[in-house]
Amino acid sequence: MSSTNDTAEDKREPLMSENRDDPILPVSNVPTPPRPTIPPAVYVIVWIALSGSVILFNKKILDKEKGLNFPFPIFLTTWHLVFATIMTQVLARTSSLLDGLKTVKMNGKVYLRAVVPIGFFFSLSLICSNQAYLYLSVSFIQMLKATTPVAVLLAGWALGKDRPTNRTFGNVSIIVLGVVIASYGEIKFVMVGFIFQALGVAFEATRLAMVEKLLNSPEYKMDPLVSLYYFAPVCAAMNFIIFLFLEASTITVDDIFRVGPFVLLINALVAFALNVSVVFLIGKTSSLVLTLCGVLKDILLVIISVAWIHDPVKPLQIFGYSIALGGLVYYKLGADKIKEHYGRISKESALRWNEYGTKYPAYRKAAVFGASAFFVLIIFFSYSNAGTAEISGQVDAVVRAGVNHIHSKRGLEAVISYF
Repeated sequence: MSSTNDTAEDKREPLMSENRDDPILPVSNVPTPPRPTIPPAVYVIVWIALSGSVILFNKKILDKEKGLNFPFPIFLTTWHLVFATIMTQVLARTSSLLDGLKTVKMNGKVYLRAVVPIGFFFSLSLICSNQAYLYLSVSFIQMLKATTPVAVLLAGWALGKDRPTNRTFGNVSIIVLGVVIASYGEIKFVMVGFIFQALGVAFEATRLAMVEKLLNSPEYKMDPLVSLYYFAPVCAAMNFIIFLFLEASTITVDDIFRVGPFVLLINALVAFALNVSVVFLIGKTSSLVLTLCGVLKDILLVIISVAWIHDPVKPLQIFGYSIALGGLVYYKLGADKIKEHYGRISKESALRWNEYGTKYPAYRKAAVFGASAFFVLIIFFSYSNAGTAEISGQVDAVVRAGVNHIHSKRGLEAVISYF
């Protein structure tokens, strides 16, 4: 018995570690901590920042009075598309951002019958939209863009895609009413610019309706970057042809160097980065978030154009634009979804706000006071008879005084003591 037990112990001994301090479980079984992920809010902020930057950047380059006086929007659009063509070709060969190309069943027949005609309307949309920046303010252009869902509805109806109901017409009528009110209150209304922007919206709506009709099969579904891969070369070629007829005889090398090749390069890079950010945004958020972010982006652009570019906006325009945005959200989401998400967001926001107030009471008081003061200033300046430059000077004076006072003290206590 003794020898048998000794033999068994000898057989078991190699299974045991000689170093009793070693871990019993293999190291490979130890769970690794999860890799930190980027919050969806970061993608939203980046997309809003890039989207607004592209619009304001283009306005700065094209505008004669407050910009770089480069009145060649077709050249600028063509340059963006050429840059996008080069970058998508490079990314397709060096990264995984365009892996969606593998699932698209593209061939010559589909390219000629779908991509080329859609690219034609895409080119016209880009040209007309950029032409509008020569005549209209950024704030008014954003207000007019609110009619895009209405134009998409009508374009789809004309192409035989959908037949809108009376209820749908009623919903979009709210958007139209709001834009009409906003247009009536526009101070710098220029008919030529209005026509260009209306055509831009119409061509964009036609493009979207054609995409739904011609490329609605699963094998042709594309994310924004894959779409750019296919459409950018066609649009660049079409824009270049139009450029030869309309702008080539007037643009000079001095015009390009007055703006600066580096500025044009950064401008194209920001425009391309916007398309890349959309890909990540779609993958990380829901359709509800996309809709609300689009509305938020438009509102912020209007505010920035008033505060930075000094675009004059009347209270009547704010009223009309609010109606249009409300109608836009209602049209895209519907009453049931709005009620559902509003209830959930309200509860979560109230809970977070109470927790934040308990943890940082001084910051919450400052936030409430700052938001209230900002709202009062907006209302006051909207109804003020002073000129835009005078209003901007008042705002700058208030901001500079506050910043200087904060620099003279420390922390949030300085802000609270200042007020």
